[in-house]
Amino acid sequence: MIGFYNYTVWLTYLSLISAGTGIMISLYSHAHPFIGVFFLLVSGLCDAFDGKVARSKKNRTEMEKKFGIQIDSLADMVSFGVLPACIGSAMMRVVLQNYEAGDPTSADKLLSHPYFFICYAVMILYILAALIRLAYFNVAEEERQKTEGGVRKYYEGLPVTSAALIFPTVLLFQLVLPKDITWIYFLTMAVTGFLFISKIPVRKPDTKGILAMVGIGAIEFIILIAT
Repeated sequence: MIGFYNYTVWLTYLSLISAGTGIMISLYSHAHPFIGVFFLLVSGLCDAFDGKVARSKKNRTEMEKKFGIQIDSLADMVSFGVLPACIGSAMMRVVLQNYEAGDPTSADKLLSHPYFFICYAVMILYILAALIRLAYFNVAEEERQKTEGGVRKYYEGLPVTSAALIFPTVLLFQLVLPKDITWIYFLTMAVTGFLFISKIPVRKPDTKGILAMVGIGAIEFIILIAT
């Protein structure tokens, strides 16, 4: 078989499996958007440690290293680009179902409302921004390694993996607020997508920072399960 299957890529594969499951569940007509968030958090957890696990193998070949870089970006595209958009689509479906339950006529009006099209446009542009960022980062990192070497201290723009904490946080607010805040989810998605391709410097988290983010994600996971 082609590809590599040693322990250095297991977490990346698991991240993709989790994201793929979340996408399919989010697009299922009877699934609640919060279910997709569980899988987004799992993907984020896997991504937090996949690099450290991969670097723990000292005798990796150059082909193994390049393979790991490529599948990491491809998995990130699915986990933190496509999955959040599918969760947004599930939220729109729930809004539409609520309208249909109250007044089928108003649901038909919503389908033709500009708000509906704007939300879907935001999802598409968000996915595009994630794609551009990941491709640019791969090229820029390769060029940086030729001149600097080592591990970078700052990112240029917001990392795509930040989606693993941003969108679950928005949905947690939905749990405590009485009104529907779907529009806030899409506003957040628009801003996040813009930050992906911005040149704003973002400090790369150290081990303590990664553990802190994992802790936040774990708290969000527990709250979602509890409710």
